[in-house]
Amino acid sequence: MFGSPGSARYGIDGGFIAPSFYAALAGFLVGARLSARRRGHPGVGRLAAAGVVAVALSEASFLYSTGPGKRSVWSELLDALDLKGDEQILDIGCGRGAVLIAAARRAPKGRAVGVDIWRRRDQSGNSRSATEQNAVVEGVAGRVELVDGDARELSFPPESFDVVVSSLALNNIRGADERARALREAARVLRPGGRLRIVDDKAAAYAAPLREAGCVDVTACKLDWRTWFGLPGHHLELVVATKGTEQLL
Repeated sequence: MFGSPGSARYGIDGGFIAPSFYAALAGFLVGARLSARRRGHPGVGRLAAAGVVAVALSEASFLYSTGPGKRSVWSELLDALDLKGDEQILDIGCGRGAVLIAAARRAPKGRAVGVDIWRRRDQSGNSRSATEQNAVVEGVAGRVELVDGDARELSFPPESFDVVVSSLALNNIRGADERARALREAARVLRPGGRLRIVDDKAAAYAAPLREAGCVDVTACKLDWRTWFGLPGHHLELVVATKGTEQLL
C-alpha cells in the first residue's frame, strides 16, 4: 500500500473513518482501562480492553481494504473484462493511479486516461505529480494520460472510450443529483457496447441513473470482505453496465 523506496505509492482513500480517528479512540479506551483498574472496576476495564481490540481490528481492516484489498478486487474486475489490449480506458477520479495503472498494464497497445481534481481529502497525498511518478515507476507512463477535470463535466467528446472505470470517487461528490450528473457523463463518453465498472460506497444507487443515461445490462452487487473499509460487514458495492447500442431504423 505505501510501497518501499523507489516503488509506487498509492496512499489511503478518504471519505471513510481515518486511521487517526482509530488511534485517538484506542488511546481513549486504553486510558479508560487503566483508570478502571486503578479504581477497582474490572468489568469496565475488560469492556475497555475489548474496545481496544475492536478498534485495532477496524483500523487493520481499513488499511487492508484501501490498499491490497482494493487492488486485488480491481485486478479481478479488469481481468474479467478480457481486454484485447488496444482499448481506450477512462478512470474517473483516478487519484494516485492504482486502478488506472492496473488498466494500462492490460492495454499495451491502448491508452489509459485518468481524470481527477486532485483533492487530498479524497486520498492521502493526492496530486497529479504523484500519479505521474507512479506511472513512471510502474513502467506505463508512455500509455497513461492525466487530465485535470471534474467528473460532472468531462472534457472528452462523446463515445471516446471503450471502458470506463471508477473506484471510490463518485461518493466524494455531494448530492444524488450531482452524482447522477457524473454518471451521465460517464455514459456519454462511453462508446456503444462499451463497458463500465464502478466500485463505491452504496454504488447500487447508481444503477437507475445509468439506465436513464442509456446503459443496459446494469447490475449491482456487494463485494466481499476485502472491501470492508474499517467496518466488518460494511461492504463496498460494484455496479456493472454496458452502453446501449443505437436501434436500427
